[in-house]
Amino acid sequence: MSVNLDASGIGQLALRLGLVTEPQVRECIIELDDRKATAEQMIRILERKGYLTPWQGGKLRKGDLDGYILGGYRLLYKIASGSFGRVYRGDDPRTGQVVAVKVLRNKWTMDKQKIELFVREGKLGMTVRHPNIVSVLAVSQDSKTGQYFLVMEFVEGGNLRDLINIRKKIDIDESLRWMEECAAGLVGAHQRGLTHRDIKPTNILISAQGQAKLVDFGLAAASLGSSMTLQRQEQQDDDVAVDRTVDYAGLEKATDQKPGDVRSDIYFLGTVLYEMVTGMPIMPVTKDRQARMVARRYQDVEDTLAKNAPELGLPTALQKLIAKMVAYDPRQRFQTPSELLEAIRQCRVDLGTGAVLEVKARVAAGPKTLYVVESNEKLKEVFREKFRTQGYRVLLSIDPGQAIKRFQQQPYHALIVDAGTVGEDGIDAFNRVLRESDTTGLDIGAVLILSEDQAGWARRATAHRNGTVLVRPVTMKQLIEKLHDLSPNTATPPSGGDAGAV
Repeated sequence: MSVNLDASGIGQLALRLGLVTEPQVRECIIELDDRKATAEQMIRILERKGYLTPWQGGKLRKGDLDGYILGGYRLLYKIASGSFGRVYRGDDPRTGQVVAVKVLRNKWTMDKQKIELFVREGKLGMTVRHPNIVSVLAVSQDSKTGQYFLVMEFVEGGNLRDLINIRKKIDIDESLRWMEECAAGLVGAHQRGLTHRDIKPTNILISAQGQAKLVDFGLAAASLGSSMTLQRQEQQDDDVAVDRTVDYAGLEKATDQKPGDVRSDIYFLGTVLYEMVTGMPIMPVTKDRQARMVARRYQDVEDTLAKNAPELGLPTALQKLIAKMVAYDPRQRFQTPSELLEAIRQCRVDLGTGAVLEVKARVAAGPKTLYVVESNEKLKEVFREKFRTQGYRVLLSIDPGQAIKRFQQQPYHALIVDAGTVGEDGIDAFNRVLRESDTTGLDIGAVLILSEDQAGWARRATAHRNGTVLVRPVTMKQLIEKLHDLSPNTATPPSGGDAGAV
């Protein structure tokens, strides 16, 4: 490794960097019980106990001493990356509050225009507080590193683009509920004189609780008095602003409207709704900026809807709603977010979807299936035999990553991950499958098994209503009962099973 330190030295370094506490370092040194223990051994035990994240440990291994804490917020791991900035999951060590920290890329820190755009994003976000808008809590520059960053509400879940990719299309009732929440968010922003100007599936987050939230008002415009400023920004900032607003610019140029028109947000929310319920974009997808600026691209949308909607079986009330949202003539669209919100609510009433979501449970299609991540051959046979008697089709793998891929491609009903035999990658698989479950809306029961010496890893497992952590010793009877309690309604009651240890 790049830093020439022993176990004690790397522990003290992590302590000075604010990553761990003195009792945690002392605990790990005692457990190592070896004067010649290496820094790598110390990092491994800190990671195993959950005191360091793998991302933090990786930076320490490289000898990287910066970028762990910004403005008092501790960075835990990277969750997204783009040309403009990187987003990390973080927390406030003082309160334990979990946050998302968006950091401006270093290559832009000497570019005054990029800095102004980034800071403007943060300040605009701080002016709006609404349950359907991701809150911006702070925007600042770190005094030590000079990095610009903003702190946001952390939303456990995923974005709508990923959800559409997984499920192909979204049920009409869910789509309308999320559209209602997005429209409510636009109402809240519009009341503050703001438009979003970057409505697309990746900027709509769906929380683990199933709530839609608009994110990234980075190019939002104050609809009163700032359209010229935004227009100059779009013309000048080719590599950031134009790429993010080119569709808006193309629509507004074609219809001879000024930037900052809230009806543009309504139009693009309509294109999102169409893609949700059909699984197909309503406009040709292209990265060619000139092609995206052609007026015909927007003029053809109404014809595409009129042609495809009946063939796809969209209800008349839904067709009419989308048609008015994506009308080429801005005067024919809903004129305000409030007007749109009421129309969506009326559509839900007309279609009778309003009460369905409260009671509708979602489970994966097909036979009741259990996926087991286990590397011990004897335990594989035990799992296969015992859970077949419980009515499960049992799939087995030694690779935690396969559990994630399989759920994305063909969701199953239950998961057991034995981190005691497959290692810490099992924790990541457990967490990510539960996250995919929330994103897709498909319930799953999940159990993570840890060995006694891995008990500290439990804090790294996602707290979830359908997931639990069991630390050995664990009996097969306990495991069957626990999985039955957690699994969706396809599970049959446990029929006993011996109390042999797993």
